[in-house]
Parts: sequence; C-alpha cells; structure tokens
Amino acid sequence: MRAIIQRVKQAEVTINDEISAKIKQGFLVLLGVGVEDTEEEADLLWRKISGMRIFADAEGKTNLDLKAVDGNLLIISQFTLYANCKKGNRPSFTDAASPEKGEELYKYFLELAKQDFPDLEQGEFGANMSVNLINDGPFTIYLDSDDL
Repeated sequence: MRAIIQRVKQAEVTINDEISAKIKQGFLVLLGVGVEDTEEEADLLWRKISGMRIFADAEGKTNLDLKAVDGNLLIISQFTLYANCKKGNRPSFTDAASPEKGEELYKYFLELAKQDFPDLEQGEFGANMSVNLINDGPFTIYLDSDDL
C-alpha cells in the first residue's frame, strides 16, 4: 500500500459539486492499494501513520502526533499512486489493485483508522472527487508499505 500524508490546516473533498467531507487541522491521507497488498500491509501502514509525529511541540520540533494536537483525519482512495511511467508518457496502472480488491482494502483501512479516530472523514471509493487543501508547512510524506 502507498500513502501520501499531508499535514493540513484544512481539507475538503467535493463530489458532484457538493462538499462531502471536510476537516480542519490534521492529516489528509491519499491511499493507494497495490495488486499484491493484503490486510497485513494495511495494518503496518496504519500503525506508521497513526503514530507519525509531524506536528510541532512548544520548542518547534516535530514531536507531536495527530492525537496530541487533537487533529482531524481525511482519507481518500487514490489508485493513481500506483502509476507506472517507465514506458512512454501515458501511465500504466497494472500495479494497482483491481477495483474490487482496492475497495475492500480501502474499507479495511478506514475501519482500522476509525478505531483510533472515530470521527474521521473519507472520500468515496471510485468517485470523481475534487480535493481542496491548505497544506501546512508544506509538510508531505510518502510511505510505501514495502519500505516499512
């Protein structure tokens, strides 16, 4: 699994010209599921994200996690994190999970996150979404479960 974690001041997702989810300070997580991913990768990735300390403490050091700052969480499915651009200029997505498997693991990941953040917000799997955010820092982290 792959994730882009963005520390945000606020973020929202719009579907069919209506805001469907919105957060204030916290993490916007773009989540991609690969063809070989399992629940084990989801567990590993969520543990890493949930403990990530990228908020500043009183000394300005990034020592605080999402819970310590009473932060919010918005998770969006994004299969394009598995784009392969090695050949030509048109990306291939053969490394991304099938829509059925992708949705299953996306929902599993959401359930993991809800255990720690019951008020999390989410996108809609497979929908054409517009994501609007104010990146704080900017602070953006890329994680791949294969590298954890």
